[in-house]
Amino acid sequence: MGFLFNPKDFFVKKVLKLHPGVLIFATFCIAIMVGALLLMLPISTKTGYIPFIDALFTATSATCVTGLIVVDTGTYFTFFGQMVILLLIQVGGLGVMTISVALFHLIGRSISFKQRMAMQDVFSSSPRGDILRLVKSILLFTFAAELIGAVFLFFCWYPQYSWHRAVYLSVFHSVSAFCNAGFSLFSDSLTAWGDSGFLNLTVCLLIVIGGLGFPVLYDMAAKIRTGRKRRYSLSVQTKTVLMTTGILIVAGAVFFAFLERNAAMRQGTTLHHVYVSVFQSITCRTAGFNTVDISALNDATLILMLFLMFFGASPGSCGGGVKTTTLAVIAVFTFSRMTRKKRVNLFKKSIPDETVTRSTSLILASLALIGVCVFMMLAANPGGGRGYFFSCLFETVSAFGTVGLSTGFTQILGTWGKGWIIAMMIVGRVGVLTFAYIIAGDGMERGVEYSEENIMIG
Repeated sequence: MGFLFNPKDFFVKKVLKLHPGVLIFATFCIAIMVGALLLMLPISTKTGYIPFIDALFTATSATCVTGLIVVDTGTYFTFFGQMVILLLIQVGGLGVMTISVALFHLIGRSISFKQRMAMQDVFSSSPRGDILRLVKSILLFTFAAELIGAVFLFFCWYPQYSWHRAVYLSVFHSVSAFCNAGFSLFSDSLTAWGDSGFLNLTVCLLIVIGGLGFPVLYDMAAKIRTGRKRRYSLSVQTKTVLMTTGILIVAGAVFFAFLERNAAMRQGTTLHHVYVSVFQSITCRTAGFNTVDISALNDATLILMLFLMFFGASPGSCGGGVKTTTLAVIAVFTFSRMTRKKRVNLFKKSIPDETVTRSTSLILASLALIGVCVFMMLAANPGGGRGYFFSCLFETVSAFGTVGLSTGFTQILGTWGKGWIIAMMIVGRVGVLTFAYIIAGDGMERGVEYSEENIMIG
């Protein structure tokens, strides 16, 4: 019976030998489709029905930890549907490859070389042999952080809700915050708790920790463990992520407070202004929660948010975007060229030219993708008006950065528009460079070289 299809042989001989980029993309797509099918079950929605495009959109948003919604999560879905969304958020936040490696180890199966390469591409800036140890650390730290966050959030909501409702709200929002998903069971997100310092601090810490990236957290933990015993130097990536994250949070909060001083910051105490400004600065980094009405903010503030959403979180984290390290490399590269310096240096280390080239290519490709998506959405509705363009741009960047902030435009999208936003969420979560590897391969050809001739630029 050798002609019969053997799923086990097919999985080992074909699936596990795929290119790491293809493997990551395929696993995300499978998780999204399974999630969409589960959300279409009558038990998932209170009406017993949801259109396929809306189920697919919700599953994609949850798996890609974006937070954009076309139906209200708390009122449209049943407890079962909300649990499906929560599971997709957890799977998407950890990364499908992380969970698959953990499951393989749990059932005693060896981890293939392709899986190790895929994990290294996602979670490590340099070759390492302790991928399995890294995965264990990721799982342990994630569940510990989400549990602690849930405990803190419980005390924020227990006086107002029954203890079992408070537990449910706490767990859901803790997972959603740490995974930078932005899904909320409240129709107005967290705007009702804009004055709660304890809730703001808890959610902000979960978002920042989840957005730093597991390699950074792993490096910092190693520093703490071995710092007293022997000298341990943090990697350039860790230092770059911490520095860039700190600058973006502080600068974003200051600019938000200044731009909204006569609008969102017009009323309330000084402490309230600090809470709102810092929270919005942090949530733009791919979290998607909000404590103010985004649609009521002025255009200058929304442009500031576009910048923060575009660069997003850090490599190997739960967030998307072109990443904080890319911003740092491009900024230092620009300064180096303007000061007539050949090498790009960070923290007394020289960044490889290949990394600089990849960073430049990543930003250009990302801008091109966003431009194409906005153009196609505008072409589908040429009579949308001038304001329609900005709404399309904001929603597209929010999807690409897997942020989830919205001016309310998502709910009025048609099937065509939802399809483009779905595509942008997947690209933003999996990564532009990963898609480039899938399309063009990861080998670089030298190509034909001709005699050089200079051209004028600038």
